[in-house]
Amino acid sequence: MEIDLILDRFYPLPLSSKEALMAQISEVSHPKGHKLLHAGRVERNLYFIKSGIVRAYSDSDGGDVTFWFGKEGDVVVSMKSYVTGQEGYEHVETLEACDFYQMKAQHLGDLFSSDIHIANWGRKLIELELIKTEERLISMQFKTAQQRYLDLISDAPDLLQRVQLCHIASYLGITQVSLSRIRAEIR
Repeated sequence: MEIDLILDRFYPLPLSSKEALMAQISEVSHPKGHKLLHAGRVERNLYFIKSGIVRAYSDSDGGDVTFWFGKEGDVVVSMKSYVTGQEGYEHVETLEACDFYQMKAQHLGDLFSSDIHIANWGRKLIELELIKTEERLISMQFKTAQQRYLDLISDAPDLLQRVQLCHIASYLGITQVSLSRIRAEIR
């Protein structure tokens, strides 16, 4: 997905503002299995996914827990690092070979200070990310595993083809055996 289309997904920008934003962006590629963000570090970059898929996870006593998948057009950022300048709590790894648009968080902050259109774009981006987080929290609290799986099929059916079932089970908050049972019941 091209960067101008990704930027427009969040909030329309005047051409001069979009050009100023795009001037701070570079392209990077990483192979499958690359850790893009690391828990316990202050992350200084944010990324927009041009192609590929990533997962965000946190370490747990029983392994790791996946709590987010990102794919083409999504933003990858350690919110804690970005907002507070503190160490993040999540790892983000590539599940496929990925191409990203990379930007230094400091450069984005500078643009927020100098261009009201970019500041509004950034506010809208954060608002949309907050809604996703809120929906995820509500889903985990009030829906059954089967309902969460059906939502995943409805909202992002391509994930089932692109992501290992162990990561999907972790994302749903269930074991792989439970996921297999749910899949068998739905067929």
